[in-house]
Amino acid sequence: MGNIDVTGYLRRLGLGVEPPSLAALRRLHAAHVERVPYEALEIQLGRPTPLEPSASTARILRGRGGYCYHLNGAFSALLRALGYQVTRHLGGVQGSQDAPNVDRNHLALTVTGLPEDPSVSWLVDTGLGDGIHEPLPLREGTYVQGPHTYRLRPSEVAPGGWRFDHDPSGSFAGFDFAPGPAEMADFAEKHAWLSTAPESGFVRVCALLRRDATGVDTLRALTLDRHGAKEVLESPEDWWTAVGDVFGIPSAQFTPEERERLWRQVVAQHEARVDKPDGEAVVSV
Repeated sequence: MGNIDVTGYLRRLGLGVEPPSLAALRRLHAAHVERVPYEALEIQLGRPTPLEPSASTARILRGRGGYCYHLNGAFSALLRALGYQVTRHLGGVQGSQDAPNVDRNHLALTVTGLPEDPSVSWLVDTGLGDGIHEPLPLREGTYVQGPHTYRLRPSEVAPGGWRFDHDPSGSFAGFDFAPGPAEMADFAEKHAWLSTAPESGFVRVCALLRRDATGVDTLRALTLDRHGAKEVLESPEDWWTAVGDVFGIPSAQFTPEERERLWRQVVAQHEARVDKPDGEAVVSV
């Protein structure tokens, strides 16, 4: 798992140390999705990031975020350090046009052995951007959190695994995950592709997302969106203000040259999307 700064991580989440419990897990999960953004700015800058949870944790402690491998990898390391029984799983997130699969483009997590009912497993996922706000029990059914309604059911493509169907308004259709445990190395090949391939959503469009109890903030290229309330950020000052105020990423994390490069890229992405309204990229998670 690697060594992580548990005290610093909890401070980043605004929480203290608690023994494992469902209530504590809910607090940890909600604080993580509210305070640690889903973002791939390093990929936009041409800097692929390590998979190791210790590296992801160090970046989170510097005020940054990541995508599923980073966020769920780091969160699972924190939970293990706090005494939770966590399993990492091979997952596959799909867009609306994709067939269900487990192609390893997602790292899924489950937690078991909570003192309230050790027999119940919980879906834990801080790496979906506009996904769940709190853990869900792994029981078939429909669950409502804020503006979203989710469905859990047995997977049709991963025997013994599970299927998460997102709300129709979500950024992806759903994901499947396999039942057995996975190691971080199992995601290395897919991580390299997502970080560098021209076809990767993370390469094609700059996207930041942040979940809270009542909804989701999304910034794609120049468009800041909260459930249809959209604003086009027309200056670099406005863009970096939103990155800091809405997503918690200080512009001081980047050099002037990096800030200028990112601004040029999001302008170009926005213009390409305006010219081709049917060509909107789906960001893989």
